[in-house]
Amino acid sequence: MDWEPQGPVPVFPLPGVVLFPHAEMPLHIFELRYRTLVRDAISAERVIALATLSAGWEQDYHGSPPFHELGCVARIEAVEWLPNDRYELRVRGLMRVRFGRVRREFPYRACDVEPLVDAPYSETDPLAEVAREGLLSERTRLAPLGTEAWLSPPTVAEGASLAAVAGVIGTSARVPAEDKLSLLAEDRVPERARQLRELLRRVAAPAQAPPPPPGLSPN
Repeated sequence: MDWEPQGPVPVFPLPGVVLFPHAEMPLHIFELRYRTLVRDAISAERVIALATLSAGWEQDYHGSPPFHELGCVARIEAVEWLPNDRYELRVRGLMRVRFGRVRREFPYRACDVEPLVDAPYSETDPLAEVAREGLLSERTRLAPLGTEAWLSPPTVAEGASLAAVAGVIGTSARVPAEDKLSLLAEDRVPERARQLRELLRRVAAPAQAPPPPPGLSPN
């Protein structure tokens, strides 16, 4: 286990955003309550929990809008303080969690969290190997689409585990948040990767130029 809760975790809820373990994400912090959250976090464990706002969040955004019960605890890897008292963060997902009781409401929420541990699997299992190659193949296929397919370019380290491959590609993929939350709920890493590949297969392939008519030069 990469991380264990020592107490309530500060929660940063965002619309349509889902972070997976092993993936990195940039965050721009500008609201006063979340600037306070950042200052508190970096003076403590340097961890925050990213949550996905539920439908209807717009009605109470400046209060306590609802968020989904599943999220991801992330470690603050880098922080830059901007002259206008805002922050640029780079966070890295550590663990899937289920949110429990809200222990603090003001100026930001902090919750008890229940870590969700992945079911054991072997990287050399044929199912895991097929799932890994399938995801990398989809990444290659969709690379020419750029921001049409990706929120940010998915960079996977050489020799990365299947969990890391699925986490990085899942975070970067431009697929609905509801689908990502379903993946986040899946304890079996090979199955999570398989489902993610199916979602990526629905994304249109880059358009191919039609071949020139017979007898005509392509130049």
